[in-house]
Parts: sequence; C-alpha cells; structure tokens
Amino acid sequence: MRRRAVLIGGLGVALGAACGCSNGGGARGGAMTPTSPAPPSPVTTTTATPVPQSSATLPAATPWLPGPGEVQPDVKLRAVQVVEALGTWGQGGQGLEAARGRVAALGLPPQLADQAGPLLPAAPEAVVEVIDAQYGGILADSASVLVVCRQWSATGSTVTAGGTTVDVRLSAASPRWTVTALHPADPGPAAPQLPTLAARVLAQPRIVLPPAAVADLRSGSVRDSVLQAMLTLAGPYSFQVSVVRSGHPLDVFGTDRPSDHPAGRAFDTWQIDGHAVVDPATPHDLVDGFMRAAAAAGSYNVGGPRLLSGGATAAQFFSDDTHHDHVHAGFRS
Repeated sequence: MRRRAVLIGGLGVALGAACGCSNGGGARGGAMTPTSPAPPSPVTTTTATPVPQSSATLPAATPWLPGPGEVQPDVKLRAVQVVEALGTWGQGGQGLEAARGRVAALGLPPQLADQAGPLLPAAPEAVVEVIDAQYGGILADSASVLVVCRQWSATGSTVTAGGTTVDVRLSAASPRWTVTALHPADPGPAAPQLPTLAARVLAQPRIVLPPAAVADLRSGSVRDSVLQAMLTLAGPYSFQVSVVRSGHPLDVFGTDRPSDHPAGRAFDTWQIDGHAVVDPATPHDLVDGFMRAAAAAGSYNVGGPRLLSGGATAAQFFSDDTHHDHVHAGFRS
C-alpha cells in the first residue's frame, strides 16, 4: 500500500485520505486537447486548533513517490512535486514571490504559483502531505493528475489543518513533461444544515474522505444516490475515497462530454481494505468485487483497472489507462 506516514507532534488531526474519471466509458484513443475547468476560487476546509507554544510543531510529511503499477509514473511525480513545492515552506518562505521561486527551482513556469489558491495560506510556515495522486486523464501528449493532499500551517501557537485537491494539467515535453495549469478544488460553502445522508457518511469510520471531499459533502451538493451507495459499500468494505465532486475536470478528459463528478453524481476510490487499487499486489478479486458491488449499489458506469463482464448494460463496466489507479462509480441522478 502506498500511504505516507505523518508524525504529528502534539496535534491530533483526523482528516480523511484523494481523480480522474469519466462517465460513459472514459477517454480513449489518441491525443486530444484537454478540457479546462472554470477557474476555482480559493476555498478549502480548515479547522484552527490552538495548541501550546511548545507543541506548535508542524507534521513531518514524507514526499510522495510513485509505487509499482503506475502508468507513466514520472507524469504523476511531476504533478505532485509542484503541489508539494507550493504548499510547503519554512520561516521566510511565505508569500507569492517565494512560491514563484520554488516553482522556478523545479524548472517550471513561476507564474503557476499565481494559480495555487488555497495552497498558499497567509502563514509563516506550512507543510503539505500528498494522500494520493490519481489520473483525471492520460493521453499521448497531455494529462490531468488529481493531487489529493492535506496541509497544515502554523502561525504562532496555532496550527491550522486543511487541504485540497488540485487538478494539475501537463503536456508532453523533453526530458520531462511540463505543468501547464493548476485548478484547485472549489467545493463551495457549507450548507446551512448538513444533509442526513451526508452526516451518516461523514460519521462512518469505514469511509475515509480527503479534505476536499469532506467539503463537498458539507456543501450539500453530493447526490443521495452517491451517498447511499457509499454507505452500502461500507458494509462489506472499508475504503478511501479520492475525489467526489470538486477538483475533478468538468468534462471527461479529452472530450466535450460532461463528467458526472462536478454534478455530484460520482465518486472515486483509491484504496480498498487497506490495499491501493493501483498496486499489482492487490488481489484482483478484491477490486473486481468492489466494482461489482458498486454496480449493484446503483452505479450505471463503473470503471477500474480491468474490464469486467456481465454488466446490466454493455457500458456498465469499462477500463482504460486513466482508471488503472482507482475505481470510478457514476450515477444518473
């Protein structure tokens, strides 16, 4: 399993563990121009936790590295490195100009820092931990990598815990792919009253959600069909969700077909019963069984690392390079 341990000195933070999916079968075939989501506003989920001065130490996050089974692992690594560089700094590294310098040190356009949004809180110190890096789409010369992360920032004796999901767009280049744009998640404000099903999902310990997905549920914008399916799957499985609504491309990558994710009609799962979907050592029966259970729970469009047979319709199950690292479950309403 490719999880990163975090050591937190004196700070108890319990945030969930974060897409690239399609409806109608996902992106297939040759290179196309990727679609561009609407520019997000800098929204993230944060909770301020005052702690004693002697305990205000930020977590030590291990840099994310691709494990076995990845398709084009360096593309993901390139996307993750820019998010880690933008969201992590020590004393003296605060502010946009310093962030531009960190991006430039990676050999990337420094103006990418202007698109960092919630990754640049007004704090003297911050650290990012990447939970997961998932394809939003991978074609011959372009890609979307959804970098799901937590972030902690420190101001005086206060540590603030938050995080987001960033849709990192890349294009093929030599010697490494280059980053062309950043689209942080925009989950929107919390609803005045938390919907009942959303509250049940958030309280279910067998469902682990990353910060942007938690904010999606709190906004009231996730459909009941998605929430009920999560609760149903939490009977036989424990699982970690990567993306629900925000932080995902508006359209199926490489097409002009709207994705189910921004409409709150889909969720992606990157880990099942402690096993990463992308890991070749993960039992096939475990992932395949989860896919079939998602279909039985009402998903009309289930994608994953293998094409399954026996769906209710010819298109109920699909597989492609984009979905080798997660299970996508889409719903019609």
